[in-house]
Amino acid sequence: MKLKLISVLSIIVFVAACNKETDLPERTDFLEPYILQTPAGFPAMQIPTENPLTKQGVELGRKLFYDPILSGNNTMSCGTCHVQEFGFTDNGLALSIGIDGIAGTRNSMPVMNLGWDSKFFWDGGAADLESQVIGPIQNPVEMHEDLSNAIAELNAHPEYPALFKQVFGESPITSAHVMKAIAQFERTLISGNSKYDKYLRGEAVLTPQELQGMDLFTSFDKGDCSHCHVLGSTFTDFEFKNNGLDSVYADEGRYRITLNPDDLGRFKTPSLRNIEVTAPYMHDGRFSTLMEVIQHYNSGFANHPKPGPINFGA
Repeated sequence: MKLKLISVLSIIVFVAACNKETDLPERTDFLEPYILQTPAGFPAMQIPTENPLTKQGVELGRKLFYDPILSGNNTMSCGTCHVQEFGFTDNGLALSIGIDGIAGTRNSMPVMNLGWDSKFFWDGGAADLESQVIGPIQNPVEMHEDLSNAIAELNAHPEYPALFKQVFGESPITSAHVMKAIAQFERTLISGNSKYDKYLRGEAVLTPQELQGMDLFTSFDKGDCSHCHVLGSTFTDFEFKNNGLDSVYADEGRYRITLNPDDLGRFKTPSLRNIEVTAPYMHDGRFSTLMEVIQHYNSGFANHPKPGPINFGA
């Protein structure tokens, strides 16, 4: 009887020892997958195998997105310039103001539906969603932080080391971890339930004026808006176009990245999702209203000798 009791106690001690925090299984054994709800009519989102979506990873990314710890003076977060109620743009500002009170040169882009994109920023300077995270943090006119300082602060934080260890299964925190976490959160920022979406699902009826607008929007001989703002899921072709804004390029656009003269004055085609709340418009926020945008496309084109006439090609 004594031997049996000792054996039972040994098993209890062994089980208790395995429940210590230091003996937790690796991340793939306890992280909960994040089930992405893809709206009807959207293609499947391609998630990188090296950065799968998990509930813990998305929540960590959300925490970082709204934490000013990533800025040089701890006063500005990603969410400062990407406000949800304004379609994740910057409070109606044409140009965002950085931590040093300096205005940038480009309008803050909306960040919803980025999981279907492949090139980021107005000029496509970031190749994937993970790498675009670092740009605003290090930009001297935006969050103006040295990346090594940001990582040091995160590693010294009372909460972040444990959260990152849970999600990525290793420590200390690295810049790659920050990039992956925020990218996970940004992939969940999906917009796909407008009246138009409900119309496609048979849940709403468009007014005669809305139907006329859709006809103008899609007609090649009329508005031809859908040439770039593809009618359907994302309302963008995710390409770069010269839409005749200027005869002289104060901002050279895509050319800054490719150094290809054909890319002078080309900028990313923005999504029309939540367009009513994302004013002002264009890469520099020059148009305050949608009516001004329409008037530009109706009569306001400006040609430039290089690369020549406006170019809506990819």
